[in-house]
Amino acid sequence: MIQLASETVHWDKPISIQPTPRDAGDAVSDEDLTAGLLKPPLKWAGGKRWLVPHVRPLWEPFRQRRYVEPFCGGLALPLNFIPAHAVLNDMNAHLINFYRQVQDGLRMEIPTVNDSVLYYQHRDTFNALIREGRAQSKTAAELFYYLNRTGYNGLCRFNKKGGFNVPFGKYTTIHYAPDFYAYQSALAPWTFSAGDFAQIDLDPGDFIYADPPYDVPFVQYSQTGFTWDDQVRLAEWLARHRGPVVLSNQATERICALYERLGFTLMKLPAPRRISCNGDRTPAIEVLAIRGITL
Repeated sequence: MIQLASETVHWDKPISIQPTPRDAGDAVSDEDLTAGLLKPPLKWAGGKRWLVPHVRPLWEPFRQRRYVEPFCGGLALPLNFIPAHAVLNDMNAHLINFYRQVQDGLRMEIPTVNDSVLYYQHRDTFNALIREGRAQSKTAAELFYYLNRTGYNGLCRFNKKGGFNVPFGKYTTIHYAPDFYAYQSALAPWTFSAGDFAQIDLDPGDFIYADPPYDVPFVQYSQTGFTWDDQVRLAEWLARHRGPVVLSNQATERICALYERLGFTLMKLPAPRRISCNGDRTPAIEVLAIRGITL
């Protein structure tokens, strides 16, 4: 049981997580899978590996239940928790195609070199596949991985026409995985879907961990984006669920007020990043909004 002194809890000490000394393509044993030592294969903005020690105690009492993430992103938590059954959804259909191809034994066959000319050639090819309706292919998954590893800051950004528009990155050295066989057994029992969170077919006892796009001006992670109306719609959808729910988001005043109004308990945590909006270097604060869990 986790003891909380009040409805809103402030954690003053930042959490430091030592990175696992592995990369995609390294051999991973059954013991590693059990211990949750798989490193996410993609760079992902707002990655949540640092939240693992905070969410794990909330998940452990329910680990026999189905694990659901409406915004699965880089898979930081499920790759640590290794749930037996999971439904992992995201608005980004290209991301979900990559994970489905990994389930099928994805091996890289396209050239992978940290070169600007090759990068823009691959980006053009990827966007051509999107226009031609072939974005859910093995080649598209390979290109998505390459663009993710090579593009600027690992961003995933699309214009209003659905075209990937991240520029070439500034990395000196990049390790490209030759294959993703190490991830197959972990991802095999999981169901991946692409679309709006509300289309997920929930069971009453599901454990939901929701990590939507931050409540910040930039929300163009997908062609449709994620507005304040979507934030409210998500909060109300989560509040209707009868099972355990954990949400993480930037602790803006309106996010905290929204979840408090809906009966969630809030835990505020210092995040290992800074706001960086208009030069603002204020340390960011994130919030965990918790419901359906005895604290």
